[in-house]
Amino acid sequence: MTGLIRTPNIPDPDGFYEQLIAAQRELSDEQADLLLAKLVLILANQVGDREILAEAIALARTNTLTNP
Repeated sequence: MTGLIRTPNIPDPDGFYEQLIAAQRELSDEQADLLLAKLVLILANQVGDREILAEAIALARTNTLTNP
């Protein structure tokens, strides 16, 4: 890979968001957090590039600190 993709890259992003929210329905907050953590690890394994993952972590952290 050449770097973190920072432009929209998911076909039907609204459909993906709906699917993500639906996966958390009827779960406790703790279960929903666990589902998201597991999803992150599964997707990180799919990406597999430590530099890309480090860039993604840094971007998510920065975005979280500036846009809570």
